Amino acid sequence: MIDLPETNDRITARLDDLERRISLLEHPSASPPVSAAAPAAQPALPQFSFASGALPVLGHAMLGIAGAYLLRALAESGALPRIATAAVAILYAFLWLAAAARVRDRGWPASITYACTSALILAPMLWELTLTFNLLPTALTAAVLAGFAALASLLAHRRPAVIALAHTSAAAVALALTIAIHSLLPFLAVLLLLTALAESAFLRGHSTRARLPVALAADIGLWALIYIYMGDPATRMDYPSLDIVALLLPSLAFFAIVATATVLRALVQHQPVPVFEILQTTIAFLLAASALLVLGPPSAAFLLGCICLALAVAGYTVVLLRSCDAAGPRTQRVYAFWSAALLLAGGALCLPPQFFASLLAILAVAAVLLAARHGRPALQLHAMLFLAAAAAVSGLPAYAFRSLAATPSGIPPWSLYLVAAAAAYCYFAARPQPESTRTPLALRVVAVLILLASLAALAAGGLVGLVALRWLPQPHHLAFIRTLTLCVAALALAYSGAHWRRIELSRIGYAVLILVAVKLLIEDLRHGHLAFIAASIFLFAITLIAVPRIARSAPAAQIPE
Repeated sequence: MIDLPETNDRITARLDDLERRISLLEHPSASPPVSAAAPAAQPALPQFSFASGALPVLGHAMLGIAGAYLLRALAESGALPRIATAAVAILYAFLWLAAAARVRDRGWPASITYACTSALILAPMLWELTLTFNLLPTALTAAVLAGFAALASLLAHRRPAVIALAHTSAAAVALALTIAIHSLLPFLAVLLLLTALAESAFLRGHSTRARLPVALAADIGLWALIYIYMGDPATRMDYPSLDIVALLLPSLAFFAIVATATVLRALVQHQPVPVFEILQTTIAFLLAASALLVLGPPSAAFLLGCICLALAVAGYTVVLLRSCDAAGPRTQRVYAFWSAALLLAGGALCLPPQFFASLLAILAVAAVLLAARHGRPALQLHAMLFLAAAAAVSGLPAYAFRSLAATPSGIPPWSLYLVAAAAAYCYFAARPQPESTRTPLALRVVAVLILLASLAALAAGGLVGLVALRWLPQPHHLAFIRTLTLCVAALALAYSGAHWRRIELSRIGYAVLILVAVKLLIEDLRHGHLAFIAASIFLFAITLIAVPRIARSAPAAQIPE
């Protein structure tokens, strides 16, 4: 066996290390100096990494900026044709973006640095080529921005920071050029492309940090289009003339992109809809609706109403068929709220008021039935909204005010009877649900207020009509009739609350007493007919005495929950 000196040295070193370890085990007090001395060389690693990694990357970026200034100098000197210099400069910025997407050895700091370099080269260069040198038409500038964003999405799908920087810079440049050049459509097309790329990446589960700035830029750009072209043409002489299709297409396309992504995420991927998507979808719809109403044809309101009703039907179908249940309860509530809002807006835009009020009353009854059958308290909330909207659309507030406070005139609208019947049904059919106890109570309160206003207005109007058959009603006659009607209503509410053990009826009865007291001061005493004032005060006093006794007649007058 050959005895090599290197082998002997290694064996000797290992024996020395083993002796040192045994010594540390036998004498633990000697370990602190060794352990304290061991990490002394650690701080040198970050300094070495910074010096050998970050500084060269920063140096390469500065070389890129220097190259951009060199191309700028060549363009100003005229040594090369400016159009050729512009093409080389654009290619130069794209190469830096490709480098940011393909860098491997230095990791994400180099990617971010090169992406920032690419954006810093491209943004001011496009600004000068379009505005200062007038070399690039707006359509070509928009195409360059679109290609820049598309190249980032194609090459840097594994580096979301690069995509975010590229898309954010492209959106900022597009929005700035939209304001500066007064040519909106090419750069709005860029913003729509950026929105589509962001939504597509989000659906694929990729990180999309640029969604917020891109969406904000698109919202501002579309709102600028609507605001500029909604006024007098004399105020926008610097802007090109656009036909109706060009004016409406950007907003409608934006809503289609955002809404499609939201629907696919909830119904196909069964993922909960984030708050950002909820807000952005709502904003996109409002922009599309505003563009259609302000810039569209005369029949735009009717068309928008039909679209809203169609979307409401689709939304309620999704909710009732439980197609969005897998996406979570928040998504269910969002779809239900959108459907209700679209139904109210669509009916108000394209349906006659009396027919719409009748339809809402029927839908309120249907919502209560479906809530009881499927155990969904949210539908009772929708029934309350439909009932309140039906009362407002039917003309009940105006008719009740004329009958109970002003000069009675006209006959009650025919839809008022249907609304009152629907309110009565909703009041007695509303039942507490396991998930909610406040919703049916709110529905019952709204229903009884609508029913009370309807019956009191009809009763007062009927009594005035009977008196008018023989005498011409005077103001003091009207005041007494209204006091009589309200006092009877307070007594009926107190009795019903005690009989059916519905405490909300008794409380509304006390509220009617307060209303009668205020009415005596404002109306009855003001007219000064002593006999009718005495009669009104007598009725009020009897009612004050009777209502508390009737309300206490049932000791267990509580809501049957």
